[in-house]
Amino acid sequence: MFLRKYFSASPVVARSAPFLLFVLLTVAQGKFGAASAYWFYLAKTLAGAWLIFEMWPFVTEMRWAFSWEAIAVGIGIFAAWVGISGDWATQDSLWVKLGISSAPKNLPAAWNPNAQFGTGSALAWLFIVTRILGSTLVVPPLEEVFYRSFLYRYIASQNFLSVPLDKFLPLPFLATACVFGFAHNEWLAGILCGAAYQWLVLRKNRLGEAMTAHAITNFLLGVWVVWRGAWNFW
Repeated sequence: MFLRKYFSASPVVARSAPFLLFVLLTVAQGKFGAASAYWFYLAKTLAGAWLIFEMWPFVTEMRWAFSWEAIAVGIGIFAAWVGISGDWATQDSLWVKLGISSAPKNLPAAWNPNAQFGTGSALAWLFIVTRILGSTLVVPPLEEVFYRSFLYRYIASQNFLSVPLDKFLPLPFLATACVFGFAHNEWLAGILCGAAYQWLVLRKNRLGEAMTAHAITNFLLGVWVVWRGAWNFW
């Protein structure tokens, strides 16, 4: 519990440091051989769960909440995520189309535990289940606190806690949606996703529905990936 003294001392640290630590572990995925992508995902999922436990007492808006709007948005964003396609829909192709970068000669292998460890093997299922559970239960609280609670309000004011969660601010709304979108390869669906989750926060004046919608989207996407073999989404 040694992190709690830092989280209790600074609302900024409590809402940003856990997410940034999670991102650092994400960057390390695959840097130490192909198998490290999977072991680092397991490690960051466990670390993320621990960080949520540590920050929970100091981030009072990080509480799950359910509503029909959250369910509808979660399902709708899942449909958009798998339905939006084309040459401009991913950053891999967007920057090539714009002439900003050239197409890589050797694309990295898709995140596919079956290909790495053998179809149906115990390790393959361990990492499949870990990814679905991690993206459903760990990623939503960390990302929603950072993007929707902290970043959105911090863009408006450094004294971000003084900004109500239900206050619509055009610049923070657009900026946060774009930052969230371009943090994902599927940038266009990501921007729509960020805007939809922010709308839930504005509508409900709390973070819980956005966390639930995010969890529903990620869970359905994980099921879709495994069912259809659409590993490119992972």
